[in-house]
Amino acid sequence: MLANIGIPGLIILLVITLIIFGPKKLPEIGKASGETIKEFRKSANELHNDDVVKDKNQ
Repeated sequence: MLANIGIPGLIILLVITLIIFGPKKLPEIGKASGETIKEFRKSANELHNDDVVKDKNQ
């Protein structure tokens, strides 16, 4: 779903987010979102690596 959002869609999302949270909260939200995505990717990679090790051991 998010893969189909273009530049106009991102601008609209940014404006809506700015209206809802205000300019002071926007950097905090961006940082928290980035950290969440980073942790999610790290966990997904660890699970994938565990599966690869299990397959090699069998």
